[in-house]
Amino acid sequence: MTTPVTYQRHDDIGVITIDNPPVNALGQAVRQGLLDAVAQGSEDHAARVLVLLATGRTFIAGADIREFGKPPQAPILPEVIARLETADKSIVAVLHGTALGGGFEVALGCQLRVALPGTKVGLPEVKLGLLPGAGGTQRLPRLVGIEVALDLITSGRFVGADEALKLGIVDIVAESNDPFEAGLAAARDVLAGKLTPRVTGDLASPAANPEAIERYRTRLETEAPELYSPFRCLEAIAASCEGSLADGLRRERELFFACMDSPQRAGLIHAFFAARTPHKVPDAGEVPTSTRFALLGEHPLFEHIRGKAERAGIKLDSRAAESTQACLIAAGADTACPAHCLSIALLSPEEAEDLTAMDADLALVAAATGMVELVALRATAEQQQATANALKALRLPIVVSRQGSLLATLAKAADDDIANPHAAMEAASLMLAERGWAYRTSDIDLLAIEALYYPRHLGGPHRQASRTIAEHGS
Repeated sequence: MTTPVTYQRHDDIGVITIDNPPVNALGQAVRQGLLDAVAQGSEDHAARVLVLLATGRTFIAGADIREFGKPPQAPILPEVIARLETADKSIVAVLHGTALGGGFEVALGCQLRVALPGTKVGLPEVKLGLLPGAGGTQRLPRLVGIEVALDLITSGRFVGADEALKLGIVDIVAESNDPFEAGLAAARDVLAGKLTPRVTGDLASPAANPEAIERYRTRLETEAPELYSPFRCLEAIAASCEGSLADGLRRERELFFACMDSPQRAGLIHAFFAARTPHKVPDAGEVPTSTRFALLGEHPLFEHIRGKAERAGIKLDSRAAESTQACLIAAGADTACPAHCLSIALLSPEEAEDLTAMDADLALVAAATGMVELVALRATAEQQQATANALKALRLPIVVSRQGSLLATLAKAADDDIANPHAAMEAASLMLAERGWAYRTSDIDLLAIEALYYPRHLGGPHRQASRTIAEHGS
């Protein structure tokens, strides 16, 4: 049986390699593999220092989403990180791509951190209704202090390699773009005494900073008073300066489970999964991306996609030619779309309220926020998917639907009941689900959240309406 984590020695340097594509997520096999590899390195008497790196485009991008909502499997991540931190030999973590969430916490458990150019690190758990639950709220403050930890953890923002070096999160930014080369070079510098490893958990507790805690609390009470996890983040970070690391880790774990039990966590996780593949048309299969479009007329959206076209490998013309596959037609365009091209009407939500008489194969409904909905009218599933692939390649956040516009219906419901727009969207979402316009009911939720400012922590209007019916009946 193959393992996603391997150990090999190169001269007197032991190298632990994670190979768990596509993003080296921290699934159970990776967690167990890390424990086994550290044990191998500790028992390898010829290895004087260990290097931890990952293959592919990124270090550890976070937890394995396939484990979300399931009972935890041993070994759990806090146990793995504790083993890294107490290893007999120093471990140099080599970060590239992204080191996020649990992946960043793994790096914090190592004794020295090297970042390749372009690396980003962060603890975005707050965006999923959680807090870093494997030592992030305790080890990060020991490295950077209370205020910086508050900034990074309550916002969930990502930090680039240079800023991470300036803050003291990483020890060096390597010149090499190869994790293996950078890791061996750093390990040799450790052996030569040029770099000094340190155990993060053994660093002194950060100085108490009640002023910063209260400043961030006031900010959160103003900007996001309805949210739960950011305030638990505050409590966990404050605990980092009140006692030992073990005490802080226990408090962090208590607060982590409190967040896990919060309805907001479930709502935010639902929104997270809703955003994964909303451009996919069921039963369309693998369809080649359309690459030749004509932009007819003028629209602000055209400027956005023109700036993305070359990198996406998509040709945009002002007139249709024989090789043109589809025409994107703005209101008032004075040039017709030829019969051999797919016709796509570009509409505002107000213009898309009734598509029954629309003479087009597809309708592209564009919200002011940048979100777009691609509605199939006469187009086949394959034609819709080919177009959706192109729009996604052009960096447009896109949802696909059929027959009628989800976005237009939700927007009209909210506008018609400005006193209670959320309840209006919830009622409309149930009607949309019955009509069958949505390929997935989660697409209704995503559009409401991203385009119409429905509260993300509720998970979307259809989820909320369905929960209300389940709890109280219709």
